[in-house]
Amino acid sequence: MNAFDVVLLAAVLVLAVVVIGAVLVGIRTLRRVGAAPAPEDPAFIAEKDRQEQSLAALRNAADEANSTIDVAKSAAAAARTEAAAAKAEAKAARAEARRVLDDARAEADTVLERAHNQAEADAEQLRMTARRSGEREVAVLAATTREQAAEVERRAARMDERERMHTEEVERFAERERQLTEARAALAARESALAQREAELTESEELRRRELERVAGLTADAARLELIEAIETSAKREAALLVRDIESDARSTAEQRARHIVVDAIQRVASEQTAESVVSVLHLPGDEMKGRIIGREGRNIRAFESVTGVNLIIDDTPEAVLLSCFDPVRREVGRLTLEKLVLDGRIHPHRIEEVYDLARQEVEELCLRAAEDALVEVGITEIHPELVTLLGRLRYRTSYGQNVLKHLVETAHIAGIMAAELRLDVPIIKRSAFLHDIGKALTHEVEGSHAIIGADLARKYGEHEDVVHAIEAHHNEVPPQTIEAVLTQASDACSGGRPGARRESLEAYVKRLERIEEIAASKLGVDKVFAMQAGREIRVMVKPDDVDDIGAAVLARDVAKQIEEELTYPGQIRVTVVRESRVTEIAR
Repeated sequence: MNAFDVVLLAAVLVLAVVVIGAVLVGIRTLRRVGAAPAPEDPAFIAEKDRQEQSLAALRNAADEANSTIDVAKSAAAAARTEAAAAKAEAKAARAEARRVLDDARAEADTVLERAHNQAEADAEQLRMTARRSGEREVAVLAATTREQAAEVERRAARMDERERMHTEEVERFAERERQLTEARAALAARESALAQREAELTESEELRRRELERVAGLTADAARLELIEAIETSAKREAALLVRDIESDARSTAEQRARHIVVDAIQRVASEQTAESVVSVLHLPGDEMKGRIIGREGRNIRAFESVTGVNLIIDDTPEAVLLSCFDPVRREVGRLTLEKLVLDGRIHPHRIEEVYDLARQEVEELCLRAAEDALVEVGITEIHPELVTLLGRLRYRTSYGQNVLKHLVETAHIAGIMAAELRLDVPIIKRSAFLHDIGKALTHEVEGSHAIIGADLARKYGEHEDVVHAIEAHHNEVPPQTIEAVLTQASDACSGGRPGARRESLEAYVKRLERIEEIAASKLGVDKVFAMQAGREIRVMVKPDDVDDIGAAVLARDVAKQIEEELTYPGQIRVTVVRESRVTEIAR
């Protein structure tokens, strides 16, 4: 029984007490009325009326109480009904909760069992994995141990072999020393014998000369003069014959030689004159950035030069540093790396390596894009990817002031026009002209002429043999044998000789010529020095009394060696030493 049922029961009891009290009062009143005086008494009548009113009021109150009791009973019945329904619902809810709890317990038991089984399976799998990993590691360690043991055995064998070879070498040296000792002894004996023989020959020669003078009736000086006159007559005759043959040969080859000289002169005039720049300048926002670039105790600049391969020159030039490198692509990567570092502000060895990788990738992409644009402009579609990469590197390669990649495009256009006018194979000639300087992409890495290097590259990557020959013959490293080679030479000369295509640094040119002449003039026995053909040939006139023929050859080699070591110049420089003897006689 809840609180509402208790309150309702109390209200019903109170109303019942009130009703019983009212009934008792009414009964008492009726008894008073039955024993009262006659009705004629006014006071009695008034009292009766008052009692009747009270009785009516009590009846009304009783009726209201009855109605209230009825309402309370109905409410109690409804409450009991609701309570019964609530009890039923509570019972059903408890049954449902008990069922759900039982299901949950069953499911929990199932999940626990499944988890336990899964855990056991995972543990077993981990044990198997660990066992396999341990077996693999043991196998790797065993293999490593075997390799190390084999390496130790190989090293021991090599050491034994070296020791044996060293022992043999020592024995050979000892044998050679013994032979040299014997040879010295034999040489000393032979020298003594030769000295004795020489004395005997001198004595016999003197006896023979005296006998000849006695028999011939002439002294030695008179016989010498007669012999000289005979030899002089014979030499004059042979010299005249030689001069006649030389003049005849010169007349027969004069025209061909003249044409060759003219062509060679044109090629020399059209060739490159200005030394290419090997230095790039990077402007800085302020001089305080130089200290950050150098770093503490030079740490940053050493890391930069080690990573990029570019020499960084920091001098008194305000707000600028110099980057020096013979490889133009590497120099551009270094310049771009330093520019990014300056803009970023964070300069330390690790950051230098990161920025260098980014700059190298960017330059490679720019080179590849430049090569593809050049191929599209020329109209070449099928070409090996490695050749495309090498062509892209020529984007930053200049040949004495002229960009090599632009020079290749221009040369290909000129060769194509000439081939079209001559009704030849335009694609193959344009291809030959476009690839003729491909070797310049590797001249900083591979020794040799760029024409030969380019021909080897073209042959390696499957180019036509006519294209290969045109590349290797465009500077006459090999004689041109095809029309493609001739047109490649002509278009190359036209592109290089175009006014404005290549710059001329007069100051550098004059300094190079002066230094060449100083090097040659500083040698002993040199009389005059002449730099010819724009510094491509130097002629050294020597004093014949101070320098003989062998000394002239040594002098030419020494001058060429010193020029190679001290100067930077295009192509090659020919050193010619002239030793001339003149004898003058006056006929009176």
